[in-house]
Amino acid sequence: IMLPENMAIGIFLSLQNALGILGNSLILCHYVFLVFTRKNLMPKDLIIRHLAFANFLLIISKGIPQTISEFGLEYFLDDMGCKLVMYIYRVSRGVSLHTLGLLSCFQALTISPSNSRWGNLRYSATKHMSPSCLLSWLLHLLLNAVTPARVAAPSYHKNGTNTGDYGYCSWFHSGTMATILYMAVLCMSDGLCLALMAYSSVTMVNILYRHRRQVKYIQTAQPSPRVSPVARATQAILILVCTFVSCYFVSSIFLVFMTYSNGPRRRAINMATIIEICFPTLCPFILISNNNSATRLFLPTSRRR
Repeated sequence: IMLPENMAIGIFLSLQNALGILGNSLILCHYVFLVFTRKNLMPKDLIIRHLAFANFLLIISKGIPQTISEFGLEYFLDDMGCKLVMYIYRVSRGVSLHTLGLLSCFQALTISPSNSRWGNLRYSATKHMSPSCLLSWLLHLLLNAVTPARVAAPSYHKNGTNTGDYGYCSWFHSGTMATILYMAVLCMSDGLCLALMAYSSVTMVNILYRHRRQVKYIQTAQPSPRVSPVARATQAILILVCTFVSCYFVSSIFLVFMTYSNGPRRRAINMATIIEICFPTLCPFILISNNNSATRLFLPTSRRR
């Protein structure tokens, strides 16, 4: 019998998934159109394209299976399907984190003065942006190669004492030294990217603050001076970083609780999924909302005049 709580969570996840798939599909279709029309894309557009694709895969591999299980269909994946879905989820989650880090660092380079440390790296970063995005995919494909071996369909191990049941897949917990080292490598990879995002975000905030102080004394008699497109783009990326970091830490807290708690874990899994899917759902709409005055920076349908 389906509980009202599961029904409510399933409906909420369905709306979340639909919005996220719609938003990321709009961005992907837009860039496909630009490629076929042979428009020149900026390096930032390449990062956003990879970010949108990673977010799309994240919703497909995490949000949709969890939604199906909330509606009562728990054993709809076989062992091979479960391994594939969890592998795609882990890879897309890591790529989403790393591409957002690349985006924040590149924006910090873009708005930095030419004579600063960040400004001197601008040209080199532009040349290596495409290889960096591809390297991110390759890195996470290799880092998560162990994931299929630690995942199975729930029906295969119903009575396992060292397994975590996600409703549609089971995850094996192991305290061996190899597992601890493997988790340490994953945490170091995520921590490094989060540190880069934090540093670049502080740099962008500092640059925007100094720029605002400079123009404060040069304002004209306009009643409401416009914010520059670069400033709007920077503010949007800062919002993305804050949203991602908040969702990352809150969902991690729920996952740690689920792993080490002896109480009911299903509610923790549901809350972690809802919070984790918030970023890939909101990300495309934050980018699209800046399209009004920063079209050339994010979704360049109208090119340079």
